[in-house]
Amino acid sequence: MLSETIELRGHIIDSLILPKVLDEIITHGGSFKIGEIRIGEARTDQSFARIEVTGPSAEELDDLILRLRQHGAEVQEKKSVQLAAAPADGVFPEHFYVTTNRQTFAQFDNGEVQVQPALMDSAIVIDRAARTATATKFYGVKKGQEVVVGHQGIRVLPLQRSTTRTDAFEFMASNVSIEKPKTVMIREMAREFQRAKAENGKILVVGGPAIVHTGAAEHFEKLIEWGYVNLLFAGNALAAHDIENALFGTSLGVFLEKGSLAEAGHENHMRAINAIRSAGGIRAAVKSGLLTSGIMYSCVKNGIDFVLAGSIRDDGPLPDVITDALEAQRAMRAKLEGVTIAVMMGTMLHSIAVGNLLPASVKTICVDINPGVVTKLADRGTFQAIGLVTDIEPFLRELTDYIAQTR
Repeated sequence: MLSETIELRGHIIDSLILPKVLDEIITHGGSFKIGEIRIGEARTDQSFARIEVTGPSAEELDDLILRLRQHGAEVQEKKSVQLAAAPADGVFPEHFYVTTNRQTFAQFDNGEVQVQPALMDSAIVIDRAARTATATKFYGVKKGQEVVVGHQGIRVLPLQRSTTRTDAFEFMASNVSIEKPKTVMIREMAREFQRAKAENGKILVVGGPAIVHTGAAEHFEKLIEWGYVNLLFAGNALAAHDIENALFGTSLGVFLEKGSLAEAGHENHMRAINAIRSAGGIRAAVKSGLLTSGIMYSCVKNGIDFVLAGSIRDDGPLPDVITDALEAQRAMRAKLEGVTIAVMMGTMLHSIAVGNLLPASVKTICVDINPGVVTKLADRGTFQAIGLVTDIEPFLRELTDYIAQTR
């Protein structure tokens, strides 16, 4: 039997980090002996535990320590990361360390460096001369670059609860259910929006065409005009149907105000796309006076940046849509700095894609009529995601009503 000594620091009791660590040890065939434990007395006090972890073999112990590192465990004896050269452009060496979206540090050359950005499903490239550790996707690695292999020398900060206040976010984060008290949750979201704006935070909205189809666009436009949206990520569909509504009063050929089908309404989104292509793009259409209302008009009018990422099913697409998936990913990543809240509404695939780009420090809210969407988002590594199961229109209506009352 082999053993390693680990240490846990922080709010390890009330954030349930300690019981999770002990459960991991037992579940994966190990055993433990707590050598020292100090529990903070006040809400803001941190706790500490030193634990000897024993495994049946060196390989199983190594795998167990890797799992414990994801909960913030530090091996008592600090060692430098192990490195190997990338064998070719776009290829990582074998046994490369796979990152999460939590804050991570790499130990090398007698010092510790934070890995930037906090990006999941990447490798860590070390530049000794510049003393940097960079989370890098496959397309970013070059032959010969030094890449971290194994987990030695890696420290991951666990997610911990707020020490300054308790809020509905902590209550809601535990599970996804249609029975959650929606009004409480929406009001807490509104307060988070107001705090973010007051503290110069950055609010990202990832939106799907359901915002338009459900008649929620007018509420979303209010958020934009009031300064509660700083960045919009979407696909061709949201923009195309928003512009269809602005030009023809329909979405998917249905009059939103009357709920009736327009004659030849199935053609309207195609005619809307053609009009924008003819104008030279969304911003050009606003400038020329062709586009005078809607979500995309409000974004341009209020200087809100947006990234539209294409998919294989797109009609058109609009000239503003980035059709290269890697280029769209790069464009999104380049605009994420400073984002403190991400709200994902009515789009499963875009939500998961953007969730993979966000650090765990970003409060992530997923609103969808389908409870499976937020479950899938969390299952794919976006640990911080919480969910509200509801239709988009009543959610945005109540959110804007509450903000309007407290502005």
